[in-house]
Amino acid sequence: MQTPTPADLPRSGTPAAGPAGTRERIVVAAARLIQRQGYVGTGIKQIAQEAQATLGSVYHFFPGGKEAVAVAALTHSGEEFAALLRDALAAEDDPAAAVDACARLLADALRASGWVDGCPVTAAALETIGDADSGIQRTCAAVLRGWQDIVADKLLAAGLPAADARELAVTVINTLEGAEVTAQINRDTEPLLVAGRHLARLVAAYAG
Repeated sequence: MQTPTPADLPRSGTPAAGPAGTRERIVVAAARLIQRQGYVGTGIKQIAQEAQATLGSVYHFFPGGKEAVAVAALTHSGEEFAALLRDALAAEDDPAAAVDACARLLADALRASGWVDGCPVTAAALETIGDADSGIQRTCAAVLRGWQDIVADKLLAAGLPAADARELAVTVINTLEGAEVTAQINRDTEPLLVAGRHLARLVAAYAG
């Protein structure tokens, strides 16, 4: 996901520094920081600094503090990837080719980021796994379900039965998430490329 980093965001004093712009900068900065260093490793003061906002502004927009900022940031990241996923799937009529294209797109984006821009949703979910009722856990679960729904819609449009489409969609997202982590650890796109090829064969077996 190649999106603006905090350094690319407008500085204070520009038109975007108004109330709406400030909130957006906080959310985007938090999303990028969580993506690169995790939820636990990201402090609210650092978010304010990277967003070129005051600490008071952060608490003004997010009275719930760090967790509230993180929920908004993870929702933002989820919507970002959802848009990318829809575009990648729509670019190919064949659902098998579309799934493979998604894996290649993820691989290219991860390599282009210098292997630092992994999935913030997975990282935050694992870091807060001990609190199943936290806002972060609920948000991560909802984001993952949303991604599965997008893949399932593509498969349903290709004529797959609803039950098969749903199970395959869960498999696709789960496999891509795991492959992305492995690719990031190894600093190698091959895990994602292999996952894409095998997922494509699996989808083709059902679609055929």
